Amino acid sequence: MQNKILKNKNILLGITGCIAAYKAAFLTREFVKLGAKVKVVMTPSATEFISPLTLSTLSGNPVIISTFPESQKESTGLGTWHIDAALWADIMIVAPCTINTVAKIAHGFADNALTTMVTALRSPLLVAPAADVDMYQNKITQKNIQSLKDFGINIVEAEEGELASGLKGKGRLASINKIIDSAVLVLNGFNRDLENQDILITAGPTYEDIDPVRFIGNRSSGKMGYWLAKAAYLRGANVTLISGPSSETIYPEIKFHSTRSAAEMEKAVKQNLKTNDVLIMSAAVADYSPAKKSENKIKKENKLQAIQLKENKDILASLDKKGKFVVGFALETENGLVNAKKKLKTKNLDMIVLNVLKANKSGSDSDTNKIKILHKSGDKKDFPLQLKFIVANNILTEIIKNK
Repeated sequence: MQNKILKNKNILLGITGCIAAYKAAFLTREFVKLGAKVKVVMTPSATEFISPLTLSTLSGNPVIISTFPESQKESTGLGTWHIDAALWADIMIVAPCTINTVAKIAHGFADNALTTMVTALRSPLLVAPAADVDMYQNKITQKNIQSLKDFGINIVEAEEGELASGLKGKGRLASINKIIDSAVLVLNGFNRDLENQDILITAGPTYEDIDPVRFIGNRSSGKMGYWLAKAAYLRGANVTLISGPSSETIYPEIKFHSTRSAAEMEKAVKQNLKTNDVLIMSAAVADYSPAKKSENKIKKENKLQAIQLKENKDILASLDKKGKFVVGFALETENGLVNAKKKLKTKNLDMIVLNVLKANKSGSDSDTNKIKILHKSGDKKDFPLQLKFIVANNILTEIIKNK
């Protein structure tokens, strides 16, 4: 995640008793680094896996464990602490959440400090379950998880992978980054409004080879496309990402196709478009490529004077867009609005996103973007400089409104 995106947000982090509890230390540290204020509440069994002192040190706050003081003779000062903490929180996150606690929340139990606090919440609740594969896939567990969804509780599903038991399957706690991204999504008012939508996204640059070691490329990092893919997935969509060379990472559940050249990207887009409802073409596809690629490295003594170029096929213009909602991107250094309008019309797009490159801290390598969105209807909308994850969600919201 980028910058101080959680600045001044109050996060109540619940931790329950499973082996993944140790990951809560990393989660706490990341939330604090992103600007959040964190208070931790643990179930008694969670203390068997990670020390409350560790979490208190990382969060900078006392850790809540017991509902009542150990002795009323020593202290009666707790009062309505569960109400106070619940009202303080902008969001409560339970990560990891055992299947036992999933069941308790689903059925309204309030038999420890954590579950008591859940019942007092006014803010959103985000639950990240974790368990061994058979426990997680148990029909009762799945029914309880579905109950939480039906109650409007946000779920970050467990991931596939190797588990503490040595078995492999679904049950591993979702990655720290995915939990953080989900929290940011919820805190910014976005929800799972893309369920049953199939979205195809392109990202990154294309590299057009001159010889085995040299290529023509551009400055695209792929950040915008990757954030679009992650945001769409978190909002419930079935996402396919086609990417040129990029160092960005993606969630394992997202279908991923790696490409290098414009020709490879064109082929991948055409192979995948039929099974998708929406195409978001955020990749920076090269307009030209070398007319001839040398099979061997061109040596300095050959005194290369020029590289003959040929025009690449325009992927967006060549697609059969019937029945699809197609979004293009325009990155301009001058006459941005004029050029974006022209591209919207000539390429028969439903929507185009204009990157305002001259804006401070906006562009390919930046974590922020300033955009304008133009619709086929003639409507347009300006957005301020924002982190790319928020930009991605605003783009998706505009698609939902106009699809």
